[in-house]
Amino acid sequence: MPQTIQPISPAAIDTLAALRRELADVSIVELSEELPRMDLADQAVRFRLLPKDRALAVFEELDPVHQQELLDALKTETVRDLLDSMEADDRAKLFDEMPAMVATRFQGRLSPAERRSTAQLLGYDSESAGRIMTPDYVSLRASMIAADAIERIRHLRTRPRHLDVLPVTDGHRKLLGTVALPDLVAADPDRIVAELMAEDIHFVHTDTDQEEAARLIQDANLAALPVVDHEDRLVGLITFDDAMEVLEAEDTEDAARSGGAEPLERPYLSAGVFILARKRALWLLLLAVAGILTVSVLNYYEAALEQVTVLAVFISLLTGVGGNSGSQASAVVIRAMAVGEVRFSDTFKIIWREGRVGLMLGAMLGTVGGPVVAVAYGPDIGLIIALTLLSICTWSTFVGAFLPLIARKAGIDPAVISAPMVSTLCDATGLVLYFSIAAAVLGPLS
Repeated sequence: MPQTIQPISPAAIDTLAALRRELADVSIVELSEELPRMDLADQAVRFRLLPKDRALAVFEELDPVHQQELLDALKTETVRDLLDSMEADDRAKLFDEMPAMVATRFQGRLSPAERRSTAQLLGYDSESAGRIMTPDYVSLRASMIAADAIERIRHLRTRPRHLDVLPVTDGHRKLLGTVALPDLVAADPDRIVAELMAEDIHFVHTDTDQEEAARLIQDANLAALPVVDHEDRLVGLITFDDAMEVLEAEDTEDAARSGGAEPLERPYLSAGVFILARKRALWLLLLAVAGILTVSVLNYYEAALEQVTVLAVFISLLTGVGGNSGSQASAVVIRAMAVGEVRFSDTFKIIWREGRVGLMLGAMLGTVGGPVVAVAYGPDIGLIIALTLLSICTWSTFVGAFLPLIARKAGIDPAVISAPMVSTLCDATGLVLYFSIAAAVLGPLS
């Protein structure tokens, strides 16, 4: 016997109507922040109540992890419409986060044109400019007049969302420059497009690193950046919003590694306890192994500590100062490299600058700390602490500035030379300086 479909009760209709009105008063950004905090069933109900254009805007604001979860909770028809409406670069980013079998299944639901554009982007390296570009753009011929160019834009069958920057090409799709839409609209109708092009031509190739492309957009204040292939033919645009997402991801990665952990690569509340622990465990193990160096130094000078026990009182103070000095220098240099302010050719300038900074900081701490220690423990110990503070600050600042530069030259992410790693190295070497200075002031320590 077929199952009878129960009609929706008036109370349920009133509830959905009230919920729809409530959603209409919430901004797209607020919706994209609140939806992931709800159960999947509640997410799906609220998402289906949104108008189509508003639902797409909210969906594109979600992180790929949350997008995938929401797709799993939606009906097949809704998923197909949603994926087809997304921009190709956003869709490629979503598929890139999915398991291969799931991504293949979703790709099969796309229209042929959208499937081709997505496959094109997924064919580029995951860290390349080609992966984040949008292949949906409007290009103009350099020989066009402004009136014809505007008419072409007006009669497009499908209009891309980003029309602020219009690439200009020749008859072979080779990039010649760009025109800003306001300049085109305000120009004399008979003006040649080639005469309206920007003087500075900025572009990247499909295999250019994403961060390099994003930094160029930021530094040159571009709304969009053309992407060309190895024959300089235009193949897409990287928009400002996509560039900012790349920079945010890079900054998040650097922040995580500077704190001694691997980046989560997903929102914090979407990461399980096991994932959180796994991202930190390797670094803790590495730092623990590196800490053995400090223990070995203490063990080597065990006899000296037994002879002059007061030296043990200041170990934590001195290692803390050394680690903090190195971490400060490391953080400053890593950030300067990330935003393109310094490069490896500036190594001598950086070392000379940071060395003097460390010397000044060490002199300040030694001047303050030495006399205080001398009053409490005698002039010899006061002198040892003052000289050690001067030496440790200078040395640790040098180490913190130099290691990230060497890492970049070796092709290693400078953030890997993170603050905890620099701090651990400075602890061990700082102790060697400490006991060496103590031996010089007090005489041989056996």
